[in-house]
Amino acid sequence: MKALVTVGDGTVKLQDVDMPVPGSGQILVKVVAVAQNPTDCKFCTLLLHTRPGNILGCDFAGIIEEIGPDVPAGLRSIGDRIAGVVHGGVGPNGAYAEYLVTDAALVIAIPDAMSFEHAAQLGVACLTTCQSLYQCLGLPSPLEPTSTPQDILIWSGTSATGQYAVQFAKLAGLRVISTASAKNIEFVKSLGADEVLDYADSFTPKRIVSITGGNLRYAMDCISEGMTPNQVSMSLGGDGGTIATLLPYESKRRSAPVQTVFILAYSIFGQPVEFPFPFPADKTHYDNAKIYCEMISKIIATMPLKPVPVRLYPDGLASVEAGFEDMKAGKVHAEKITYRISDTPGLQSPL
Repeated sequence: MKALVTVGDGTVKLQDVDMPVPGSGQILVKVVAVAQNPTDCKFCTLLLHTRPGNILGCDFAGIIEEIGPDVPAGLRSIGDRIAGVVHGGVGPNGAYAEYLVTDAALVIAIPDAMSFEHAAQLGVACLTTCQSLYQCLGLPSPLEPTSTPQDILIWSGTSATGQYAVQFAKLAGLRVISTASAKNIEFVKSLGADEVLDYADSFTPKRIVSITGGNLRYAMDCISEGMTPNQVSMSLGGDGGTIATLLPYESKRRSAPVQTVFILAYSIFGQPVEFPFPFPADKTHYDNAKIYCEMISKIIATMPLKPVPVRLYPDGLASVEAGFEDMKAGKVHAEKITYRISDTPGLQSPL
């Protein structure tokens, strides 16, 4: 099969490699579309992970081609349309390929009305949203909404994860406060946010304190670097609170107790993670992820959920390096770079 593979010098190359074989509890997926994440760019350039032979890519959507041993009867069927996440970049199994293998219990069922291009973005963004809102913050879900709204701050409602977090939180009956650039404020409101403030305004944390009456206890920092650790911490109320962070940091606020909890999507597999950040194995994360995949499947099938706008590149996997350059140059805003595998030149058996 064709796959985008690390060469060993910080670059990648589209190569012919062996197809993966599903192991115990796994399925073989024929990949139809993949979505790009910032971590994909980092995997091929960081010094510790320039060894050759690693297939890049995490987010995917495709069709089940084969069911491996020990998959419970009736859990999955050949031909099912599914989406999910793999820990690409650390070995010979990644999303930027014609085929991949993944845990049969950790995939999202795609409704017929949803395109593979839109479904490819669900894995990292939606699972990170669930880990943040439910595993970390213990908030209500869209499947069991609350009738007594409470406030949640989702910093950066235009990021892919932020867009889904805003929608999941609103569907759960929460009052959603978010941030965006001035030009994207109305866009984030269209996703369901009740209040959207300019992240670049130095008075935004004070305004959030005012809007929430100084009682904000829950926040999700979808940027987690630069100024946001301080901005989000200062937005919490006088009694402090909890922040789900997508990069690891500790709050420097001393006027009230602020707990930060680092959320890493790769922890869903219940195995220890070494890269991009060390993370201990936690079986509860695996058990939770199985529940979240079922939850996401129900939400996208039954509720009005807006996908992140797709920016489709024309030559499939042959376009990934161009996508990396655009992302590094800051040319990607409020959209998801996506590749259709069948658009890749030179495939032997295009879809």
